[in-house]
Amino acid sequence: MRAIALFGKMLAFSRLRINIDNIDDIRAEIEQMLKGNVSPVPVVIDSAVMLDLQALVEMLWSLNIQPIGVMAGELTEQATALRLAIFPADGQRIESLQVEKNIDESPATTSEPPNVNEKVPRGSIQNFGNELELGLTSSVCDSILRSGQSLQHLGGDLVVLGGVNRGADAITDSNLHVYGRGLGRLVAGATGDKDARIFCQRFDPSLVSVAGTYCLHDDIPKEMIDKAVQVSYDEDKGLVFTLMNN
Repeated sequence: MRAIALFGKMLAFSRLRINIDNIDDIRAEIEQMLKGNVSPVPVVIDSAVMLDLQALVEMLWSLNIQPIGVMAGELTEQATALRLAIFPADGQRIESLQVEKNIDESPATTSEPPNVNEKVPRGSIQNFGNELELGLTSSVCDSILRSGQSLQHLGGDLVVLGGVNRGADAITDSNLHVYGRGLGRLVAGATGDKDARIFCQRFDPSLVSVAGTYCLHDDIPKEMIDKAVQVSYDEDKGLVFTLMNN
């Protein structure tokens, strides 16, 4: 059994955009927005201005808002000092994720060198000497993603041949293709790629998201349900749903 395991899971959080540096004014606007809502609200802070991040975090927690990180930018240095997560800026992708492996003192075994041209699905691991590297190519999933399963792929398109059931996640930082029923949570451009798209043969998701902009099932145009649909992002319109002709 490995000492650790790495799982891809989409978190349900909102993005809090801040355009002013006065903490009291920010608090007043948030209180007006929440209007007594006491449910915890996880957020990623996206600030266009420099401000006191620690004071902001403490204020947010006092309102039952739970900051889990910041978008890279003005507050990156402060976030690093406070050990908050730092999310890539819009349009940037996570290019690699590497984990150092403890060196085994036992004699090395001889093995064939890896085939650098072979496509490796995200989530699988190849061993290159003493370094573990996650594959960074497009990935194909042959099976159905069932409730409770989460498939995350970074570095290329994700193709799901068997469909995505309710309660399952299909997440990629590039384009998402679902050749079956898309009933669960469908996410493309997960790290901010605004050119990413979702292509689904039978479209009926509980949540759909492109480049951080999301839409819940009840807000999806009814004429798109159970049809072949393409979802893209537009700066002015947000999510754009388009029927795909056979």
